[in-house]
Amino acid sequence: MSLRRRAVLVHRRTELDELLDRHATRGQAEFFLRTRGRTLEEVQGRHDAVVEARRAVAGAVPSEWALAEVERGDLDRFLFAPEDVVLVVGQDGLVANVAKYLDGQLVVGVDPEPGANAGVLVRHAVPGAVRVLGSLAQGGAAATVPSDDLTMVHARLDDGQELYALNELFVGHPSHQSARYVLGIGGRTERQSSSGLIVGTGTGATGWCASIAHDRGGRSLPGPADRALAWFVREAWPSPVSGVSLIEGVLGARDEALVTVQSDRLVVFGDGIEADRLDVGWGQDVRVGVADRTLRLAS
Repeated sequence: MSLRRRAVLVHRRTELDELLDRHATRGQAEFFLRTRGRTLEEVQGRHDAVVEARRAVAGAVPSEWALAEVERGDLDRFLFAPEDVVLVVGQDGLVANVAKYLDGQLVVGVDPEPGANAGVLVRHAVPGAVRVLGSLAQGGAAATVPSDDLTMVHARLDDGQELYALNELFVGHPSHQSARYVLGIGGRTERQSSSGLIVGTGTGATGWCASIAHDRGGRSLPGPADRALAWFVREAWPSPVSGVSLIEGVLGARDEALVTVQSDRLVVFGDGIEADRLDVGWGQDVRVGVADRTLRLAS
């Protein structure tokens, strides 16, 4: 007996939702926005666009499928099934937020406001997402749609804890002050004191890594599907006991960066979500490399 296919619609609270939570009434929210040169109509319009996009995408899910909805804040408590089709309605960052919880499921990124802030991960307006769902329904269990496998980055602690990210991972002090550790890459090791290590994918090459690479003369960065990672040490500090010769490079598919912690506490977090992190103590090892899983994103 075949399993019933399920669509999982992922969304996040809108700015209007957050404003009403904070200010209790529309009148108070409107006053707050007006003091900052904005209008409630603008915020309401964006809210309505997101709500309508969610309604339209949910309505296009084939009748024989199950449908579940999950808000971004509940992702770490939601169990995805291997046969799920994940419909992400929002901005690029929401696709990155959900990627770490997936392992091969098809993701359809849906832009509720096409043309307003063009993204690279929310590739479909609502009509395009509806067509993808139609193609999957017509093809049955064996249906496929064009997609790209985007490289992810993976961190593993010596106690078995692990973390995945779509854009980049940060290893360093929780307040971004000086972190002390030994870095090992490609047979070389160096004791360092720095603002942390950034290891990024080609998808993340337009963000944090791009900023660092630009400041260092424009190092070439991997593409989103390349099985390679760019890595940068931030603000390495030269001293009699810490070096600055091992500060940037590229990790291939089989390479790893080994960080041995020499501070009381460091953290590892991905895609800018500091609340979802691994805590690492003195003497622990962190291994960072190309993940064995990818994000399968409908093109």
